[in-house]
Amino acid sequence: MASPVAQFQVKPIFPVVPEGESLPFYAFTNSSVAMVAAVVVAAVFFWLATRKRAMVPGRWQSVGELTFEFVANMIRDNVGKEGMKYFPFIFTLFCFVFIGNMLGMLPYSFTFTSHIAVTAAMAVFIFVGVTIIGFARHGVHYLHMFFPHGAPLATAPILIPIELISYLSRPFSLSVRLFANMTVGHIMLKVLAGFVVALGAFGFIPFIVVGGITVLEFFIAALQAYVFTILTCIYLNDAINMH
Repeated sequence: MASPVAQFQVKPIFPVVPEGESLPFYAFTNSSVAMVAAVVVAAVFFWLATRKRAMVPGRWQSVGELTFEFVANMIRDNVGKEGMKYFPFIFTLFCFVFIGNMLGMLPYSFTFTSHIAVTAAMAVFIFVGVTIIGFARHGVHYLHMFFPHGAPLATAPILIPIELISYLSRPFSLSVRLFANMTVGHIMLKVLAGFVVALGAFGFIPFIVVGGITVLEFFIAALQAYVFTILTCIYLNDAINMH
């Protein structure tokens, strides 16, 4: 029986090996295929949602509009109207993570959000982007983020290091939260599915448990896309409005 962690193995599909070399210079992997699939699914979905726009929306248009409003309200509630200029990025981020999580629930698929390299790359990009926005809008006053307004000056040696560590830990916490939740859930499903096969005729009990956990995992997959996006909005709010 395959190891529960074997499902996370990155496998090259189209390796590019330079002449005279034994190791590939670049390889289009199963992770790359999963990311491309997420982009294609998103593109096809919104093409279907917008190709026949009407005052009375059909099913595809209704779901597309609900998704649009869901993300737009998330930005308005957490950033304000000023944050709407960043709507295209936040909307793309949400769709990419959400669809990636959902596609990873399909049998024999690959969950690219279960790899720390992917989630960390997104988190670092967000962290750097938000920091640039903060300094671009506020200049050196953005450094006030690390010393709350009104705090006694004597507390600076304590508050500044705490705030600085908290700020620098953002990409770590953002990436690990998504990676850990998706990894643990898939491992649990794989282990319990192994019990279903091993117990044979008596496998109906773990089968029922697997069914329930699968439903829960779909919910967690959607929730983690929401959490990843709303934390991005909160960090963006700090950069725009400070605290």
